[in-house]
Amino acid sequence: MIEVKHLSKSFKVVKKNAGIYAAFKSFFKPNTESIHALKNISFNIEPGEIVGYIGPNGAGKSTTIKVMSGILTPDSGACTINGLTPWTNRIEHVKNIGVVFGQRSQLWWDIPVIDSFDLLKDIYKISEGNYDYAVQLLSDILSIEDLLETPVRQLSLGQRMRCEIAASLLHNPKILFLDEPTIGLDAISKIAVRDFIKQINKSQKTTVILTTHDMHDIEALTDRIILIGKGEVLFDGLLSTIKNKYITHKTITIDHHQDNFILSHEGVELIEQSTTRMVMTVDIRNVAISDVITYLAKNLDVIDITVDDPSLEDIMVQMYKAYNI
Repeated sequence: MIEVKHLSKSFKVVKKNAGIYAAFKSFFKPNTESIHALKNISFNIEPGEIVGYIGPNGAGKSTTIKVMSGILTPDSGACTINGLTPWTNRIEHVKNIGVVFGQRSQLWWDIPVIDSFDLLKDIYKISEGNYDYAVQLLSDILSIEDLLETPVRQLSLGQRMRCEIAASLLHNPKILFLDEPTIGLDAISKIAVRDFIKQINKSQKTTVILTTHDMHDIEALTDRIILIGKGEVLFDGLLSTIKNKYITHKTITIDHHQDNFILSHEGVELIEQSTTRMVMTVDIRNVAISDVITYLAKNLDVIDITVDDPSLEDIMVQMYKAYNI
């Protein structure tokens, strides 16, 4: 489906010093610097996969998406999607892809949403029957039927993003590129977008490439992630592999009926205690969670006990530090 081989892309940026003289000088003799956005990256994505493409700001995520969608031409390397090269077979290629950039809109600002859909229908040459079916289906699933007659500028961010996703799927693409699709959305809108992505992936086998800083999106939608940093692929594998490697401690919270209990167990550190509750961290490299729970159950009158993993955000911070990005 998607095959990326040794892809590289750099940009020239002008460096300017402060002051009028420096600005005047740079006008005639600009001081340029090459920024290497992508450095020899390679990966494959199979049909029907949902892949999280993650990394810090400036890592090269959006540049990769723009190359794969045919917006940018790389300096070197190859990218083949459904047998096509995106930047040389662009017209044919865009028939098979949908793209949503969370901070940019493909809808016309001052006209009703349905008018934008009609324009996209003509651009993609969608037949009348397929178009009517797609609009009805997407309106029902994304709950945008009441928004179709509203000018885009009058929509809230969450409403607009649901319409943006619908617009990207009108032509029934095989691949969906989502760049920060839930940025700025409230919790309800985020859940609606995530549920919809899972639904189209399951029902239509749509391949989804998701770039986001929201680790809740990653955890809710993907099993596989590709980590990019400083323009290079640093990790390509299962999310569970990362968790197994970087989760070294877990948190136990226990509610009880016993005062003045003194915690003493190897690999366990008390971080909070009151007369009815204790919170502790357990180093799972040195002690099993089950042993700690057994110890607490024997020595305390337990009301409730919970075990929590570190958040995915905390895990990714550890990972970024490990890769020095």
